[in-house]
This record gives sequence, structure tokens and C-alpha cells, in this order.
Amino acid sequence: MRQISNHLPTAELQALDAAHHMHPFTANEGLAKKGARIITRARGVTLTDSEGNEILDGMAGLWCVNIGYGRKELAQVAARQMEELPFYNTFFQTSHVPAIALAARLAELAPHDLNHVFFAGSGSEANDTNIRMVRHYWAMKGKPDKKVIISRKNAYHGSSMGSASLGGMAGMHAQGGMPIPDIVHIDQPHWYSEGGDMTPEEFGLERARQLEAMIEKLGEDNVAAFIAEPIQGAGGVIVPPDSYWPEVQRICDRYEILLIADEVITGFGRTGNWFGSQTYGIRPHIMTVAKGLSSGYAPIGGSIVCDEVAEVIAKDEFNHGYTYSGHPVAAAVALENLRIIEEEGVIDHVRDVAHPHLAERWHALADHPLVGETKLVGLMGSLALTPDKASRAKFAAEPGTAGYIVRERCFANNVVMRHVMDRMVIAPPLVIKPAEIDLLIERATKALDEAHAELKAEGMLKAA
Repeated sequence: MRQISNHLPTAELQALDAAHHMHPFTANEGLAKKGARIITRARGVTLTDSEGNEILDGMAGLWCVNIGYGRKELAQVAARQMEELPFYNTFFQTSHVPAIALAARLAELAPHDLNHVFFAGSGSEANDTNIRMVRHYWAMKGKPDKKVIISRKNAYHGSSMGSASLGGMAGMHAQGGMPIPDIVHIDQPHWYSEGGDMTPEEFGLERARQLEAMIEKLGEDNVAAFIAEPIQGAGGVIVPPDSYWPEVQRICDRYEILLIADEVITGFGRTGNWFGSQTYGIRPHIMTVAKGLSSGYAPIGGSIVCDEVAEVIAKDEFNHGYTYSGHPVAAAVALENLRIIEEEGVIDHVRDVAHPHLAERWHALADHPLVGETKLVGLMGSLALTPDKASRAKFAAEPGTAGYIVRERCFANNVVMRHVMDRMVIAPPLVIKPAEIDLLIERATKALDEAHAELKAEGMLKAA
């Protein structure tokens, strides 16, 4: 068996990577010239690259490694399941123990009457499921014209044709003929960039009421559902004003449409509760889950569905599914991950230890000359970069230029922070300790200082 630690020299790995590996969301030609960073192992909240650098992972992989790296229990569970039943499908009136047990456990954890699970291999697949499920639900109810799904600009719901159409990212829609028909978008609740002179409370109500206006414009008889992340993750950790979700819930309760909460990032402890819907008092008909469900140790996703929708769907054959729906190894790993989260008090740690300590250090970054706003819910946070704090100004440079410079200085200082245009975002593993939070802030501060000096030297601290 080849040991990963006995790897080729970095330059050779980079050359092989450039020759054969097409990276997601990447200009591969540019990456080939630069050379990819090669990660070889990880433990806790720390990554190690092929040069031996130890990097604090402030993004939990891709928002997903909630219990941290190197948990042997998950590897052992996966090995046992592979030996016992490595694969069987759940088509053709067949089931297996891991899928049954995981569905039952998710029904226990999910709020309200979300008692049924349709498994997928990812959040993208699960949101594709949701498109078909809500449209089939209304057709079964004798309302086949209720097809339109309302989403939000700058939302992220996946990158397949259906899920990327649900998302509201213009760069994705520009490639491949999206959005598909009968998906429309309203504005996001992003007060810092779009709130103007309104108070956050006024702005939250205005953005929520765009949902009501769109329902009335399209006609209630044509609208199937509204989908939204409790907190927009890939959009830049956009935390809605406190007035937003109660008004959205009021509107969904008033009109005959389904509410889908995309919990792919906010689920399984990220916001200090099992689900972001609990943090914000949302009562969804469907929740999309993935990422933290297995802490990224195995690919798995799903739609957790309320009694009413599941009971209607059950009356007919639902002509939909994936080869790996409820994959036994992934389901077994997810069950063990959920056990660890519960038995080790990971969510209590987020709420009582990690969040309070991170909040104190994170919000202090608002004093930095490059930072205009700090946001933090549980263990997902963002910094808005600006050349002028008082006016919440954008940079005169191409959007994302300042953010990219900060991100590169983060990598140079051995901390992973992501940039979304000119916002910096973090979502570290939920098990991060106070001393590790201090190290994250120390490295992030150094990166901000270096980026500020570079922007100043280049004459780029100018407002648009």
C-alpha cells in the first residue's frame, strides 16, 4: 500500500496535477503556472502541506470538517462497514441498516415535523431533489402550475444545473445556460453593501417583503417554494438583519408555498444549534443537509422532509434517485459523526466556549483600518474590507482585488481564510480551542496588516 506521506517532490506533484486534474471554480491554466498547494495530511484544526508547513484551517475544509481532522473512529466505522456491506442501493423496494438508522436519527434531531429523509451524495444533488420534489408535490395536489421556485441573488445552493439555477450567482449563470426555467431571484438581505440609509431593521423588512411582492407578481397559484440559506455562506457569510426571518416566515405562512431551508453549511452545530433554522426560528417544510452531516469524511447529503410533503409524495412512484442515495459507508460514517457531536458536547462547546472567545477576538478586528464590518454567528464569520469605514465604501479597484490580496497574505501566514469578493470569511472546525482561536486571529491580523501595506503602496486604498 502506498503511503501518502511518502510522496513525490512538490514540483512533480504540481506538474502531475496541472497535467491531469481539472480543479473546480478555477482558471486551470493560471493555476498550472502558479502550482497548486498540495495538502498531505491533517489533524485537529491543522493541515500539513507537502513542504511541511502547518496551516490553521479557518474554513473547516469547505465548511464541512465540523469535528476536526484525524478522527480514527470514523475511519474504523467506514472500514467495518466496507467489510460488512460496502454498497447496496435503496431502489427496488430494498433498504439497509445504515440508511435506516441515519434517517431515523435525522428525524430525531430535526425540528418540528421534519421526519423523513431522501438521501443524496451532496448538497447539490439534494437541492436538485428539492426542485423535483416540490413540483411533484404540487402536481399530486392537483396544482401542476405551481412550479416557480423563488430564491435570492448571491445565494449558493450547489453547482449542478438545477442547484446552480436555484443559486443566485451571476458568474455561474453566465456559463452553461442557467437558470433553468421557472426559477426567479429576489434581492439578498445584505445590509452592509445594499442597505443605503435604511436601518438594518428597516432593510430586513424591505428585503423580506420582496418575497411577498414576487409571489403576488407571479400569482400564488404559480409559486411552488422559496429556498434560502439561514445565513448565506458562499455569498460571504451574509447575516440577515433580525427583522428578516420573522417576516419571511410570516409571508410563507400566509401564502400557499413551501419553505426550503438550505442547511448545507449551517447544519450540525455551525450556528450553535443543531440547525440554523433553530437559531432563527424558521419552520421549513424541507431542509437541505450535507457537509457537516459526515464532517466531510464521506460524501453524503439529503433532504429532510416534513410529514405533509412526504405523505403526498408517498402516494405515487417518485421517479427520482441516485446510485449512492443512502450509501451504506457514508451513512455509517455520518451516524458516527453525529454520535461524536452529541456525546462530546461539540455544540455546547461552540455555544459556550468557542463562540464567546472568537466573538471577542473577531469583533476587535473592526478596529483594523481595512475592516468596515465584522459579523459572527456561532463559528461562521465575515469581515467586510473597505477603503473608507464611515461610508461603507467599495474599492475603486476591480471587486475582489483587495480580498484576493488578503487571502494570499493569509496563506503566506499559514492560515486559511476565504475571500468572497472583498469580504473575508471563516468557518473553522467546531472543535477549535481558545488557544487555536488566538493563533487564527494572530495570523489573520498579520495578513491584514501586510495586505493593508501592499494596498497602500500600490495606491489602491481608494473608494469607488
